[in-house]
Amino acid sequence: MKKLVAYITTGYPDKHFTQDLALSLKEAGVDSLELGIPFSDPVADGPVIEAANLMALQKGFKMADLLEISEKIAPEMDTLWMGYFNPFYHRGVDFFLEKAEEFGVSGFIIPDLPHEEGAAYRPQFEAHGVSLIEFVAPTDSKERIAKIVENAKKFIYMVAYAGITGSGKKEPLEPVIEAVREHTDTPLYIGFGVDEKTARQKAENVDGVIVGSAFVRILLKENLTNSEKIAKISTLARSIKEKINE
Repeated sequence: MKKLVAYITTGYPDKHFTQDLALSLKEAGVDSLELGIPFSDPVADGPVIEAANLMALQKGFKMADLLEISEKIAPEMDTLWMGYFNPFYHRGVDFFLEKAEEFGVSGFIIPDLPHEEGAAYRPQFEAHGVSLIEFVAPTDSKERIAKIVENAKKFIYMVAYAGITGSGKKEPLEPVIEAVREHTDTPLYIGFGVDEKTARQKAENVDGVIVGSAFVRILLKENLTNSEKIAKISTLARSIKEKINE
């Protein structure tokens, strides 16, 4: 069965909502949850996730909120931290790895940490039993893909196109998929531009999909109550999970 990874913005509109939404998504069939760490300059994210980042920060998000939420969620479902490198570096990578190991957070997704720079931290991740998720993209050569996936853990994040999340661009991915399959059996998931309309097609020839903007778009709707947001996001997750496995 193909897997569904869901991204949500941690702490928006508040930490209790994040916890309730996470557990609802588990019931809807989500296999892994990306807790997005709000950051002031989310360079890989489009306007939808950027807006949620900024609103969470305006509401006073603190790293302590991430830790509190993760401690409650990670024992219940597979949980990853998605964030930009600056906050991890500022507090100390080892600090976060120790907390991840303590809570059961299984991996980090750091889109602005290139493979070559991430390699320096890999021994620390391995020591704590936490995966540093690798990225591959249509712009990567076969030689570079071989190096990136050689020691990839948990899953490989295939970026569907060069650019920011949610823009819905299209690029030929078959060469990337073939290059990955030649060098590893690690599951390959596709992200960027995945929603209810595109999920079935994007899931072809890969092992799972990563969905963010489609969920966060509902998160930002001011005309919905928190309960309605949770219901709509969970319904969407259930639909996407069904579509990728049809």
